Amino acid sequence: MKLSELKTGDWILLNDNGVEREGTVLRVSNEDNKVCVDNGIQEFWYELENIKPLPLNEQQLINLGFEKLEVGNGVKYGKGAFRVHVPSETDFSKVEAWYREDRRFFDHPMYVHQLQNIHLDMTKVQLEA
Repeated sequence: MKLSELKTGDWILLNDNGVEREGTVLRVSNEDNKVCVDNGIQEFWYELENIKPLPLNEQQLINLGFEKLEVGNGVKYGKGAFRVHVPSETDFSKVEAWYREDRRFFDHPMYVHQLQNIHLDMTKVQLEA
């Protein structure tokens, strides 16, 4: 994971003294190569080696406020006018995202922070729960 990929509001997985937790990025320090994360208990600065991407799956989409929409050729999830299509509810190996006329295809598994950044780029609105 690269520091340059992280933006305020991104959800990540972190190693908090041996305990794996989900957290939300609050600030990024390029100078110190650290990330300030709300780990659910407190705000704390973490070294990049203690941060991992959070895999995108159906539960994470539901946590972000998406609604599941069954379709014949996979599963579609929607939040407002933003849509995500995957091969099945357990297969996130290929992801199609679109917002209005902007459609993007990803031929690899995606992480939550990547979807959040794509959503921000397409809609100009941070993707939050």
